[in-house]
Amino acid sequence: MFSYATVEPFFPTPVWIQDLEPDRAKRLNQELMRSIDEITSPRPVIAPGASWQTDQSLHRLSEFSAFVEIINFATEKILKFLEIDYQGFEITGCWANMNPKGAGHKAHSHGNNYLSGVYYVRTPEGADTITFHDPRIQVEQISPKVVRRNEHNSNAHTMKVKEGRLLMFPAWFGHSVAPNPSDELRVSVSFNIMFTAFSETMSPPRWEGLPVGGNKPPG
Repeated sequence: MFSYATVEPFFPTPVWIQDLEPDRAKRLNQELMRSIDEITSPRPVIAPGASWQTDQSLHRLSEFSAFVEIINFATEKILKFLEIDYQGFEITGCWANMNPKGAGHKAHSHGNNYLSGVYYVRTPEGADTITFHDPRIQVEQISPKVVRRNEHNSNAHTMKVKEGRLLMFPAWFGHSVAPNPSDELRVSVSFNIMFTAFSETMSPPRWEGLPVGGNKPPG
């Protein structure tokens, strides 16, 4: 019937998935976990289902210098892939997420930044996914039943993650994390990237987390 037929994916949303070499990931995760424990102890009591999050200054601490090198390397590769013309970029915020049993993260995005990312330090069984949400609001106007969920008819995509995996994606891309069903702590480190010319006042996160390093209050 047709002389030619194809499907073109216009306006795709990329998510870059990068796994560290196993030995390097093991060493890095041990170092990150030790540093996170040191800078957040003692942790305050939180309500059931709540999470601990540090403040957003981890990229300024010497203990995280090796991790910052990885972020910078990955960012350079991504900007080259996107063929972006820029003079410089920087990390505008970097923080640890610690999710005990029952804790997750509601759907959200990271405003006033160009890229965001998350690196997985501990992913207990059952607490090893992230969900990305379709940013096209219009697609929900008509939502028929489907025979099988696929990339063309779903408004969310849940992917497996693992320790040593680095995900990076556009900062506007909405994402969420299901509650941790495990008795073990789920730990990840998130960060934002912005071009230097934009980053001084608009990009730093405006929420507060557990004080770390030199930011701890006296007493």
